[in-house]
Amino acid sequence: MNAPTPRENLQGLDLLAEINRLKKERNAVILAHYYQKPEIQDLADFVGDSLELSKRAAETDADVIAFCGVRFMAETAKILSPEKTVILPDMAAGCSLEDACPPGKFKAFREAHPDHIALTYINCSAEVKALSDIIVTSSSAETILSQIPLDQKIIFGPDRHLGGYLSRKFNREMLLWPGVCIVHEAFSETELLKLKAQYPGVPVAAHPECPPHIIDHSDYVGSTSGILQFAQTMEGDTLIVATEPHIIHQMEKAEPGKTFIGAPGADGNCACNICPYMALNTMEKLYLALRDLTPQIHLDENVRLAAKKSLDRMLEMASGTVGKGDLGRA
Repeated sequence: MNAPTPRENLQGLDLLAEINRLKKERNAVILAHYYQKPEIQDLADFVGDSLELSKRAAETDADVIAFCGVRFMAETAKILSPEKTVILPDMAAGCSLEDACPPGKFKAFREAHPDHIALTYINCSAEVKALSDIIVTSSSAETILSQIPLDQKIIFGPDRHLGGYLSRKFNREMLLWPGVCIVHEAFSETELLKLKAQYPGVPVAAHPECPPHIIDHSDYVGSTSGILQFAQTMEGDTLIVATEPHIIHQMEKAEPGKTFIGAPGADGNCACNICPYMALNTMEKLYLALRDLTPQIHLDENVRLAAKKSLDRMLEMASGTVGKGDLGRA
């Protein structure tokens, strides 16, 4: 991988113009997750949740996918679009959930529980997806879990908070992998209660990656796209938002007359709820990635095909087309 060009070497460049020029030259599509900086969201062709973005990119005739997100998201784009070149502005843009679930340990855990199927959150590496039966997103998890027979034992990973939320809601016992999202783990119950007291009657929308002490004080729990939709359809003009705060940029664009307040971190002031991995992507790095077509995502084909199988099963089940008897088969 080429070393990044020092930032000072790019001074004087009109980065937006250069990115748009390179996008045309490369026949590229630029994807931005909701947690990206506003300037990156505003130049992207598509803004959304990780799987939604990968699916939309697969439907284009682009030769290059520039994914402004984190590594597992870019890998998902490559799984669905193997013929396209997939670039990530900074390969160090990882995920605490992915880091918490190394493929070797996950494989050993599965082998220790052979009577369990692996229902695995999409926030994991391609290798872990390949070791899983069904991938879920925060928006599809409930639909999929409702189709799994009650007597089927389940491993859920790598997010114990999302798994715990599903377990409580459906009264389903599951073996939970002990990973957490460092962003959603950072929200403070004490500070949230202070904020609710300051804004009486104002609803709270939270991502299910939040721990129970945040979920319990929330009026709506859902994916980032679900929270965005709730912001647009809710009654009232103010919302407290318990997820990575860059989603608020899209809320303000969609509903400029409403007020959106980010839920506070540990001391009420820290920026600890900003994802440090997402923040690694910058305009400068996006320009360099498009210019040099690096860093690129490369996947072993056997891993890609196995990971795609678990993703495909999710897509089938989310539309209610897979019979329960299909679960857990090789």
